Amino acid sequence: MSIFIIAEIGINHNGDLKLAKKLIEGAKKSGANAVKFQKRTIELVYTKEALSAHRDSPWGKTNEDQKRGLEFKEKDYDEINKFCKEIKIEWFASCWDVESLKFLKKYNCKYNKIASAMLTHFDLLEEVAKEKKHTFISTGMHTIEEITKAVEVFKKHGCPFELMHTVSTYPMKIENANLNMIKTLKKIFNCNVGYSGHEIGRAVSVAAAAIGISSLERHITLDRTNYGSDQSASLEIDGFKLVIDYVRNVEQAMGSGEKIILDEEIKIREKLGPLRKSKH
Repeated sequence: MSIFIIAEIGINHNGDLKLAKKLIEGAKKSGANAVKFQKRTIELVYTKEALSAHRDSPWGKTNEDQKRGLEFKEKDYDEINKFCKEIKIEWFASCWDVESLKFLKKYNCKYNKIASAMLTHFDLLEEVAKEKKHTFISTGMHTIEEITKAVEVFKKHGCPFELMHTVSTYPMKIENANLNMIKTLKKIFNCNVGYSGHEIGRAVSVAAAAIGISSLERHITLDRTNYGSDQSASLEIDGFKLVIDYVRNVEQAMGSGEKIILDEEIKIREKLGPLRKSKH
């Protein structure tokens, strides 16, 4: 089965629907299987104190100004849903609260995603698991014990899932990737494991493919210098396409693990025959 590749648009659209469509189109042309957004009900996710804190942004002077500026409205999601259907690419979102999950039900997205930040929010996990959609579960910032409790929720409801090895730094340093954790998660939980990468560049994601992941998620942007906390840890479209091309090449190169002598090798062996001396 091919690695399922997710283009994480997240909030890199900066509240601009036209920009979002360009990112969706870029993901499709690059060969991604799906695009993903982030959905929050601002007043439920953040405290009043957090929202009132000073923060300069293109939308104002407070944290609330910035958070609301990054959220799409229903009409925007209607257009995103329509556009994704037109160009034939799946879309879904990581919901940060139950109300956001309820909001997205009208679109009947095929997948769900649990962001690392929400892994211990069990009221949300319960509602996501009840939907029984295939769910990608990121594991950054959390212990094996905490991951275990989250997994138990999905198993209880018979909800299909896969874990995603994640390091929640933006951007992530290559030496912190700890890709062997992919094998550890597989061994402990006996499930498919993907990789959600926040590193600069392409090498780590391609290496993850060689280890044997079921899914790969990378943030995408049109310009890494754009405003936003995730932009520097994102791939521009050309780089994202290269990652996908390399990953597909890795999939082809892995082979069956069985020793196979190719017809071309036999011909070369026969040609070299007179030069080979038996040591028996």
